[in-house]
Amino acid sequence: MANAIKPAKFIFRKMERELARLESDQQPEAVHSFRNTSRRFETLLEQIVCVSGRNQEKLLKLLSRIRRRAGHVRDADVQLAALRSLKVPLEPRRKTQLTHSLIELREHHERKLRKLLKKRVVCQIRKRIKRAMETSRLAKGRDPLAVARQILAVVPVSPGQVNEDVLHRYRIAVKRARYAAEFAPKTPESTRFIAQLKHMQDALGNWHDWFTLTQSATQALGEINQSSLVAALHNVTRGKFRNAVNTLNAGKEHGGERSLAVAGSHKPVGKSSATSAHAQAAA
Repeated sequence: MANAIKPAKFIFRKMERELARLESDQQPEAVHSFRNTSRRFETLLEQIVCVSGRNQEKLLKLLSRIRRRAGHVRDADVQLAALRSLKVPLEPRRKTQLTHSLIELREHHERKLRKLLKKRVVCQIRKRIKRAMETSRLAKGRDPLAVARQILAVVPVSPGQVNEDVLHRYRIAVKRARYAAEFAPKTPESTRFIAQLKHMQDALGNWHDWFTLTQSATQALGEINQSSLVAALHNVTRGKFRNAVNTLNAGKEHGGERSLAVAGSHKPVGKSSATSAHAQAAA
């Protein structure tokens, strides 16, 4: 694990801290930080260190359950933040209705999250984290930058085509690639690569936040022709979509990959898209 030894040691300690923090605090920042840390931790064990065994399998399964439940809470948080930032004087009552609906949804998922964070379970996870740290010390780590590039290279997408599902796959791949790259020693190459991934991740994440909010609004308030607020959200989401594709293309061109076509690819949010996006948002 020579290539990743310093950040690897840090992520084990941080994983324990974030778990303890989440146990007593389910506020937006605590939930978000736990999810990010657990993803980095998973990337380290599965992609960089590559240590297998019953302890790791059980550990990642326990963390995955909590992360997925925390994902539903985070999903409500980002929708609320996006909705509150929408400064358009359209249907204030419906906007208030949607806000209250999202708050209730968050409270529902927060209660379920707290049920998962039983002291017995948290104690078991901490013990398994310590065992995994001991095991990882004996492992020979892979090159984090090579792992990151491999993650990006295997995104399943038809050449030149892009839609919401394609962007979802790239969003997840870029996020995981960044987490892998951050385990690399700090060099000009790794710094540039991580900055590029972060820029892409921010654009894709911003689009996804508004896309998810538009789904919720459509389900709660009706289609575009039934609500001017929903129509406004569609317009914002369409702009975020194009910006995400343009940012992704800029990164792909920098890496010598073929760009994605965007013209005419964005369509109104439907129920099938909603189901897919909610599932991936919680992952």
